[in-house]
Amino acid sequence: MLKIIFISDIVGKIGRKAVTYELPKLKRQYNPDLVIANVENLAHGIGFTNSTLEEMKRAGVDICTSGNHAWKKAGSDAILDLNDSYVIRPANYPSKKSGIGYKTVKIGKNNVTVVNLLGQVFIDEEEIDSPFKVMEKILKKVGKDSFVLVDFHAEATSEKTAFANYFDGQLSAVLGTHTHVQTADERILDKGTAFITDVGMVGYYDSIIGAEKKQIFNLFLGQGKSSKRHDLPEKGKVLFNGAYLEINAKTGLAHKIERIYKSFTINK
Repeated sequence: MLKIIFISDIVGKIGRKAVTYELPKLKRQYNPDLVIANVENLAHGIGFTNSTLEEMKRAGVDICTSGNHAWKKAGSDAILDLNDSYVIRPANYPSKKSGIGYKTVKIGKNNVTVVNLLGQVFIDEEEIDSPFKVMEKILKKVGKDSFVLVDFHAEATSEKTAFANYFDGQLSAVLGTHTHVQTADERILDKGTAFITDVGMVGYYDSIIGAEKKQIFNLFLGQGKSSKRHDLPEKGKVLFNGAYLEINAKTGLAHKIERIYKSFTINK
């Protein structure tokens, strides 16, 4: 049985502190073979940097996924273009964009491919291709020789559910991200693919999806544009969301999916 922990959208410094604090405990509890984390909100709430990614590597994260904010920080192109890239970007952006959209690692005798895709519904990105068509192309390349897990970074619950069911039995898991609100619909679909509409976030508890509340109030009241950073405290109560997966090492199909939902206080 392959054991995998997936940590959803990590928001800012308080989110990074939460991962550093909690992930070692989760690793002792679950003894995972692979730890994946979505990092598109890692640095001040939008994007990532070398130093913030290094924090997550030291905390025990093996592979990072991202989303539509992957290129928001200066230096992101260089990070994404590294030959042994620690972080991947949505595969359905054009190939001319920096980085790669999936990464394959060896776990024992098995190859495991982690794919990052971006939804199209309610996403203001004109240049992205259909995640369905891109996933079909990836499966033609790696599907027979690798188990495949997808971080599907999307707004619409319908798009995420349609994607998971369309590829049911061909993927080990489809893990929704982007909304920062954990859904209580984790399940194994009829043909063996684990699915949850959204895994949630790791960030400041008393916030609006990880952002300072007044900042979001002003946005909805038309009193300002969304900031490129979230002004949040570095300590206080945090929400830690993730998912734990068990994958059959012979079939690549899911045996178990379990939501991780914790809240605790970061004191320093």
